[in-house]
Amino acid sequence: MIRRNTIPFGPQHPVLPEPIQLRLVMEDEKIVEALPAVGYVHRGLEKIAEKKDYIQDVYLVERICGICSFMHSQNYCQGIESLMNVSVPDRARYLRVVWAELHRIHSHLLILGLAADAFGFENLFMRLWQIREIILDIMEKTAGGRVILGVCTLGGVKRDIPPALQDEILRQLDEAERQLSDVLPALVNDYSVKQRLVGIGVLPKDKAYELGAVGPVARASGLAMDLRETCYAAYGDLDFKMVTETAGDCYARTLVRVKELHTSAELVRKALKRMPEGPLSVPVKGNPTGEVLARIEQPRGELNFYIKGNATRNLERFRVRTPTFANLPALLHMLTGCQLADVPVIAICIDPCISCTER
Repeated sequence: MIRRNTIPFGPQHPVLPEPIQLRLVMEDEKIVEALPAVGYVHRGLEKIAEKKDYIQDVYLVERICGICSFMHSQNYCQGIESLMNVSVPDRARYLRVVWAELHRIHSHLLILGLAADAFGFENLFMRLWQIREIILDIMEKTAGGRVILGVCTLGGVKRDIPPALQDEILRQLDEAERQLSDVLPALVNDYSVKQRLVGIGVLPKDKAYELGAVGPVARASGLAMDLRETCYAAYGDLDFKMVTETAGDCYARTLVRVKELHTSAELVRKALKRMPEGPLSVPVKGNPTGEVLARIEQPRGELNFYIKGNATRNLERFRVRTPTFANLPALLHMLTGCQLADVPVIAICIDPCISCTER
């Protein structure tokens, strides 16, 4: 006789320290349905953004998420600049790429480390986070902060990276990649790792498209979707090449992030070497009017900001859709039919950030 039970996974869990609960409907050890319960950390950021003026909102949106904080402020600034017809100086466009890709590297190293921890490789987890410290040190030297940088502003950026510091960044990137070359083979080639990842949490290409998956989750299923190909900031000048896989399982999603580590490091190198001289910002005067949908490629996927201005200093409407929100339907699909022991690995492999999802 098959017995059906409902088991809560979260909102506090050793493997998934995120404020979300997954109610897993099970028949023996097999999951037949997964239902999400959200709303534990709703912060009302959209309403706060409408109460503050549009310049103060630059600092507010950067705090939507700590892991990809710079990209939130970059996306917001690009949206306001579009509404006000502001042309950002070329040097600022390149500097935005540098800080955005440094955030992508540290975000991928963070979630790859957590994935290693989820399937029991504590040493691999610690080594990946040790290498991540190199990237955080670079951000601290260039912007003054390790998580919240505060360097993106309307019309450009606030700080420059002088030539001497550029050389140091390049040396540290080389060192980080050298250390990664020693560590990553254990993540992608180890037999026991493959046993936990290959064929687990499969998301076919058609389902990824149907469910609206974004970022590495979509690209691991063969969907060639990366907003950096739209050439915002300076990506159009840096010969960007998208990373995709086709298997659509947890291993493919891991491979996409591993390969994007090298892609992002190469983008930082190109941006620093090709960065033109010139001003860091231009004055922004007046108030935004009209509406715009600002889009940017976060480490987790496509980030959307809907911004509506009414010719005053306060926005009429500010709406956020984060990539984790877009990937939750795909997660529920991947969990259905899997074993209970695979739930932590599948959940981690979408790189969830529930706090920024609930805003």
